[in-house]
Amino acid sequence: MKRGSRRVASQRANEAESRKSSRKSGGGGKGHEGRSTFAKWVRRLFLWGALAALVGAIFIGVAVGFAARSIPSYYQLRATQNAQTILVRARDGTEIVELGPSYGEWLESDEIPDSMKNAMVAVEDRRFHSHFGVDPIGLARAVYVWATGNDRLQATSTITQQLARNVFLNNNRSLDRKAREAILAMALEWKFSKEQILELYLNKVYFGGGAYGIDSASRNFFSHPATDLSTAEAAIIAGLVKAPSRYSPTADVDAAVGRARVVLMLMEQQGYITPAEANVDVDSVKLKKSKSENSVRYFTDWALPQLDILLPETFEPIEVWTTIDVGMQQAATASIKSNTPGGAQGALVSLDRDGAILAMVGGTDYVETNYNRATNAMRQPGSAWKLFVYLAALEAGYTPEDKVVDTPVTIDGWSPRNSSGRNAGEINMRTAFAYSINTVAAQLGNEVGFGTVASMARRFGITTSISTYPSMVLGSSEVRLIDMTRAFAAVSAKGVSVEPYGITKVVTSDGETIYRHEKPRASKLVADYVAAGMTDMLQTAVNTGTGKAAQIGRPVAGKTGTTSSNKDGYFVGFSSGITTGVWMGRDDNKAVSGLQGGRAPAQAFAAYMRYAVKDRPVEEFDTELQLPEWQLEPDDEYFFGDPDDYYFIDEQGNLIEPGRREQQPGEQPFPVEGEQLPGEALRPQQGQGTRNEGGQAASDDFLERATGQRLPQEPPPPPMPRTIRPADTRRE
Repeated sequence: MKRGSRRVASQRANEAESRKSSRKSGGGGKGHEGRSTFAKWVRRLFLWGALAALVGAIFIGVAVGFAARSIPSYYQLRATQNAQTILVRARDGTEIVELGPSYGEWLESDEIPDSMKNAMVAVEDRRFHSHFGVDPIGLARAVYVWATGNDRLQATSTITQQLARNVFLNNNRSLDRKAREAILAMALEWKFSKEQILELYLNKVYFGGGAYGIDSASRNFFSHPATDLSTAEAAIIAGLVKAPSRYSPTADVDAAVGRARVVLMLMEQQGYITPAEANVDVDSVKLKKSKSENSVRYFTDWALPQLDILLPETFEPIEVWTTIDVGMQQAATASIKSNTPGGAQGALVSLDRDGAILAMVGGTDYVETNYNRATNAMRQPGSAWKLFVYLAALEAGYTPEDKVVDTPVTIDGWSPRNSSGRNAGEINMRTAFAYSINTVAAQLGNEVGFGTVASMARRFGITTSISTYPSMVLGSSEVRLIDMTRAFAAVSAKGVSVEPYGITKVVTSDGETIYRHEKPRASKLVADYVAAGMTDMLQTAVNTGTGKAAQIGRPVAGKTGTTSSNKDGYFVGFSSGITTGVWMGRDDNKAVSGLQGGRAPAQAFAAYMRYAVKDRPVEEFDTELQLPEWQLEPDDEYFFGDPDDYYFIDEQGNLIEPGRREQQPGEQPFPVEGEQLPGEALRPQQGQGTRNEGGQAASDDFLERATGQRLPQEPPPPPMPRTIRPADTRRE
C-alpha cells in the first residue's frame, strides 16, 4: 500500500510541476500556435507566388509562341524595307540629295567582319550570346541603380529587342510597347539563331544620315563597302547606334572619335581585341568628305511634303525631278553667305518666268538651323510693299509722268516722314517711286483707298494678313519672301499670274512616270499698260534710285525695302525673265547695324543675278504705255480723226459745227500743254489743240466737267474716328 501511495503522490507532484512551468512560461501553447500561423502564411505566399509565376510563365510562353508563329520568315525579313527612298534630282538630272533610308548591299553573316560583330556586341549587348532575348541581369542591375540612386529607371535593350523594335514597333517609351518588345524579342530568339539575329540587326539598324545597315553606313562615311571595315572604322559605326545624330562623323567628328574610343575600350575589356589594337589611332581614319552644299535641303524641305498631295499612295523608291539649277543654287548660297551682315540671317528665292524655282536659300547654314526663312518667316517688307500702292494708283489712272507733291501730310493722325527728313515739292510719280518718297506713297494710298491696296496685294499672291491702316502703304504688314517674289514675277510677266513650283515629274524605280507638272491656268491680274508703267518705275529705281547696287550691266527692275531701326532689309527684282527676292535680318527681330535694302540685299541680288542670267539674252523692258480708250480725254481722241468731223450738240439736240464764231472777249481758252488742274488725277494732256473758233454751244465749265478735265471741288466728308496703330518709320 505504501509503494502505491508513493507512485500516486509522485504523479501528482509531476503534474503540479508541469502546471507551474506552464504558468511561468506565459502560455506556451499560444506561442507555438503563433509560430505555426506565421509559417503557414509564408508557405501560402510562396505557393501563391509560385502559382502566379507559373501562370505568368504559361502566359508568356503562349504569347511568345503565338508571336513566333506570326513573325515573318528570315528571308521575308531580309527583303523588308522600313521606309521609302527618295532620290532628288536637279532640272538637268544631276543627283542633289537622297532622302529616306539608304540600304547598302546585304551582307551574309560570314561576310561581316568579326571586328564589326564584336564591336556591336561589346557596346550594345555584352551578354548577347547567353540571354534568351531579354537580359535579366541587365534588367536587375537597372532596377538596383534606380532604387539606390536618383536616376529614373532605364533598362537597356538587348540587340534582339532593338531588332524587334526596328522591324515591328515604334520608338515610344510606353510600358505596353516595352512589354510587346520583350515578347517579340523572345519570339525572335525562339525562331532564329543568334547568327541570323545579328545578321538581321547589322543589316537593318539605323546609323544616321539616312543609312540603314552597316554597308550603307560604311559607304556614306568611309566611301567603301562594309566588307573592308577596319577595327577603328567598325568602332565608329558601332558607336553611332546610341545617338546617330549626335555621334555622326559628318556632323561632329570629335564626338564620333570620342565615342569610338569608348567602344574600343569595351572591346578590350571583354577580350575581343588586344590592348595594342585598342590603342589604334582613330583620328587617322579617313572620312568621306561631306558636300559643302547643304542649302538645297531648304528647297527639298519645302518641295517634298507636296508629294503627299501630288502622288497616289506608294512605298516604292522614287526619283523626284525638280526645277533647281545646281549652278544657280551654289551661286545663291555664296551670295547670301558673303553679303549677309554678321549675326544676321539671309534668304533668297529665284523664280523663272513660268514660276519654276531655280534657287532657294532659307538661311546662312542649314546644319546650324534648318528654319526656312524664304518660305516660312513672316517679316515686314518695308518700301518693297509700295509695289502694290503704285500698281493700284496706275490702275486708277495715274501714269509715271503724273505730277505729285512731296509735302508733309497727316492721314487720320498719322504723319509719315521721308528718310532724308526733307521734302522735294512737286515731282513726278516715277521719281517718287525711284527714291521711295514716303509722303507720296501715303497720299496715293489714301486717294485710291487702303483697302484697294490690300486687294491688289491679295491679287498678286500675298497670303498673309494685311492691315488697312494708313501705315500699311509703307510695308507694316508681314509677308513671306516667296510671296513677294511671286508678286514681282507677275509684273515681269506683264501682269499675268505666276505660281511657284519645284517638282517637274516623279518617276518610280522601274521608270514609270507617276506625276508630271502641268502648267496652271494663268490669269490676267492687271492690264498691260499697268504692268508696263510699273516696270518703268521699277527700272528707274535701279538705274537712278535706291536700288543702284542691284545693277548688273543689263536691264534690271526692282525695289528696295528697309524697316525701322534696320530690322529688315529687302530687295526684289527681275531681269531676263528671272525674278529674285532677297531678305536679310535677325531671327530675334533686333536691329542690324547698317542694314538697308539698297546695300547688302541689293548686293546679294546682283552677285547672284550676274551668274543666273549669264547664259540668257539681254531683254529690254516693255515700258510703252498703251492707254485704254477710257483713259483718253476727248481732246486726245480728236487727234485720231478728221478735225472736220469734230462737232458739238447743244442741249436742244442741234448740231454745232466747228468754226461758227470767234472767241469772245473774256472767254477762257482750253487748258494748254503742261497745265496742272486742281484735283486732277490723270497726267496733264499734251497738245490740247486750238479752241473752237465758231459758236460755242456749251460753257467752258460744262465742257471741262464733261470731258473730265476739271472735277467739281466739294469739301470732303469729315473723317470717321478710328484707332491708329503706331507705324514704323521706314527708311525707304
